[in-house]
Amino acid sequence: MKYDFAKVCDRTRTDCVKWDAAPAIFGRKDVIPMWVADMDFPVAPPIVEALKKRIGHEFYGYTLPGGAVIDSVVERMKRKFNWKIERDWVVLTPGVVPALHAAVKALTHPGDEIILQEPVYFPFFSAVTSNGCRISNNELKFIDGRYEMDYAGLENKFREQPGPLPAPNRVKGIIFCNPHNPIGRVWNKEEVTRMGEIVIRHGGTVISDEIHCEILFKGNTHTPFGAISEEFEQNCIVCMAPSKTFNLAGLEASSIIIPNKKLRDGFAAARMGILPEPNLFGLTAMEAAYRLGDEWLEQLLDYLQVNLDFAIAYFETRIPKIKPVRPEGTYLVWLDCRALGMDDTGLRSFMREKASVGLDDGFLFGAAGAGFQRMNIACPGSILKDALGRIEKAVNSL
Repeated sequence: MKYDFAKVCDRTRTDCVKWDAAPAIFGRKDVIPMWVADMDFPVAPPIVEALKKRIGHEFYGYTLPGGAVIDSVVERMKRKFNWKIERDWVVLTPGVVPALHAAVKALTHPGDEIILQEPVYFPFFSAVTSNGCRISNNELKFIDGRYEMDYAGLENKFREQPGPLPAPNRVKGIIFCNPHNPIGRVWNKEEVTRMGEIVIRHGGTVISDEIHCEILFKGNTHTPFGAISEEFEQNCIVCMAPSKTFNLAGLEASSIIIPNKKLRDGFAAARMGILPEPNLFGLTAMEAAYRLGDEWLEQLLDYLQVNLDFAIAYFETRIPKIKPVRPEGTYLVWLDCRALGMDDTGLRSFMREKASVGLDDGFLFGAAGAGFQRMNIACPGSILKDALGRIEKAVNSL
């Protein structure tokens, strides 16, 4: 079946966060929202049909995650990433972000530290601090328009322990983002291995957020952290979900893969009373997406590649003062706007008031994001072209 990703669908007046909340957030009714990671494409029809069938059952009471949905996760890990996992490793949660909070709680005590690599997805910050822990920032290195991990800095994070010696190691692990949000890096196997070896050697655990793992541009391959070796499996909590890949964020269902039983039991204890099971429609959508969504996904990736190539070429030829960092994965483009010579407040006002385009401010992703903006290109090409035209006009007016 051929899917039409170029069709513009009106999502206003549907309680859509991306569109209906945009005027209040960005201060203009005519703003084009290209911020939150939500695609402006209808969900794959097989998922819709599965939901309709479940609705037809007419009973929506308390629901156990059935074996079929867990099997769909196990089968997908094997088929997509050649990672053979066991059924009892799969823990289902209503979203990755609350799972991150539970994972940090399971690994730490107040006063412990968790490493982040800024600029990074900003909900990571509260996952650490809300548990009474401290953020240890191992900032990514931005070299010639490309981000790299600072391995020497990561090693030092475990060595730099405050207080009198000998002191207990208060760094309990890292929240790792792959593909990385907002920069779009898909860390290759060698990079993931080098990072993981450092963390594990010092007794740390890797909480790996891999929610964008199936949104990959041509030439890029995702390596799940736990798939690298048995040692890596036993020292990780891997967070995945169909929500970004299949545009199902509102149904709130994620799969948290925890091979180590001690870590899994700790996670179960940490979530007790605060993190329920996913709702039955989320479970239904997850199974349908993983079993029946690949034809739609393949066409989506082709369309996103066209959008990306168009956006990169547009900035390079018509708005050269803004330099996009070409993503290897996700549908998010990290824009280096520092050549515009504005501080963060000025840049925010410029994009919102002059261009009337709603982007995510780079500083939200940490101090390393100052002077940047994040753009969501998962929309019909006509909307993307309109937004780029507005930015071009605004820049030319300076």
